[in-house]
Amino acid sequence: MQISDTKGRTRAFARVIGPYITIVMPIIIVRLPAMQDTLSSFFGIGIIPWMTGGFLLMAGLIIIALHQYWSSAAAIMISLFGWFLAFRGAVLMAAPQLIQQGAERALPSMLAVQMGFGLMMVMGLYLTYVGWMAGSAKARRL
Repeated sequence: MQISDTKGRTRAFARVIGPYITIVMPIIIVRLPAMQDTLSSFFGIGIIPWMTGGFLLMAGLIIIALHQYWSSAAAIMISLFGWFLAFRGAVLMAAPQLIQQGAERALPSMLAVQMGFGLMMVMGLYLTYVGWMAGSAKARRL
């Protein structure tokens, strides 16, 4: 694959993943105080974690298969995001209690969790910029 193809593919993934992360992270940050009830409901019905894990695994595998690039900060973020989704999905399917225990242990450290999601939001903003604005700014200069 040529360099322009890799940049185009990275931009395409950034156009989807960036806004998704940018929208979802602030919602999680705001809803975090009520997350204990949400976690109980989510893990209370055994099929929901299994199905969610399946969707996460599939999404991660799609990113891994179609974006095998590590040539820029955005490319690295996208590739790592794919591996994170695949790993998290597999664990959610095979051992959902590990995800549940991790989430329950993290909730008392509310500020640290909010800061972590805030950093993810910054990553989403950066990917949104790379996907939607960086390329068009270069095109206008040509």
